[in-house]
Amino acid sequence: MIDDLKKEATGRMAKSVDSLKQELTKLRTGRAHASLLDHVTVSYYGSDVPLNQVASVGVVDARTLLVTPWEKNLIGPIEKAILKSDLGLNPSSAGTTIRVPLPPLTEERRRDLVKIVRHEGEGAKVAIRNIRRDANNQLKALLKDKKISEDAERQTQDEVQKLTDHHIQEVEKVLAAKEAELMEI
Repeated sequence: MIDDLKKEATGRMAKSVDSLKQELTKLRTGRAHASLLDHVTVSYYGSDVPLNQVASVGVVDARTLLVTPWEKNLIGPIEKAILKSDLGLNPSSAGTTIRVPLPPLTEERRRDLVKIVRHEGEGAKVAIRNIRRDANNQLKALLKDKKISEDAERQTQDEVQKLTDHHIQEVEKVLAAKEAELMEI
């Protein structure tokens, strides 16, 4: 019963860290990578679909992405979707493909991106703390129902706190790495 509670808390905390890593891949660091456009949605026959479902995205060089739509009539909508995204990119069509050059990041934009990274990290920490709170509430319920002893509850709360501290440290490491990546020129 207690082991299940700890496993669930550990799994949920790990998912929070993974979710943060996934969110941070969307932030532009000056180097081109295909996952940069993962969250862009394109209007396709009346519904919004992810860009990677209507086109292939490749990396030409360190500062250029190449988007190849599977249908020629999608070039316009894909360009509009990339322009509307919060990435600040200006795509240009070249026949059947779309080139997306990545402009160098200005110092001001880098600082803005670092603020966004810190905000995302704070959200991940809050999620981890909420998981800790849920686990502690479950422990209190077990104690109230007399399914565990007070000593077991206290010991498990300490273990859950150690799990929380460990996962928050992981978030800090991810944030530090992303900030360093953003600030390098």
